[in-house]
Amino acid sequence: MDQQHESQPSSTKVDRKIVEKNRRSQMKNLYSELNSLLPSYDPKFFVELNQQVVAVPDQIDEATEYIKRLEEKVKMAKEKKERLMESKRSGSGFETRGSEKPPKMEIHVKGSVLQVILTCGVDNHFVFCEIIRILREENVEVISTSYTIVGDSVIHVVHGEVGQSMIHSGASKVTEKLKWFLNGSIRNEEMEPGMLWPSEIGATLPWVLLDPTPHNALQPNP
Repeated sequence: MDQQHESQPSSTKVDRKIVEKNRRSQMKNLYSELNSLLPSYDPKFFVELNQQVVAVPDQIDEATEYIKRLEEKVKMAKEKKERLMESKRSGSGFETRGSEKPPKMEIHVKGSVLQVILTCGVDNHFVFCEIIRILREENVEVISTSYTIVGDSVIHVVHGEVGQSMIHSGASKVTEKLKWFLNGSIRNEEMEPGMLWPSEIGATLPWVLLDPTPHNALQPNP
């Protein structure tokens, strides 16, 4: 009986040592994983030494500071994103403000030649840039651009050329995409009566390719 009672404390002591050993091993692995996330971590250096050259408290302090720096960067990135979004909304939000009018656009297509006429406020340069981006995205070669300032409005004229393989489907796709962009920019409000699309132009007016005096020409892509 005495031997049995003596073996129980010994067994309990061994179990506690095993539990403690496992706990320390687990904590060591966790610290190692934490340390591997820090910018100063060098895996080759740690493999060669096969030991923790930095004390655990120092690792925790460094990790804490690193997390704080990351949080600050995330905060700054969010603020920058909000500023950019606000700037984009102010540049592309076409709600009527005072005497400002929403943009109007005409699209003329004849064969492989495409012409876009955009009338917008002097502060709505974003619309013109987005139209150029869409044209190039749809593989329309921008031949030239020009603009004329009339009062508080700017009339942009863009001449482009559609590839022979895209004359029919390509021009239609570009037209729809430009139309979708403008409608989306004015938050799906009703289009102004002056905004005519190719089908309306072809049915009501003889097609004439405008040739305004360019104030700002964009050379064709090489």
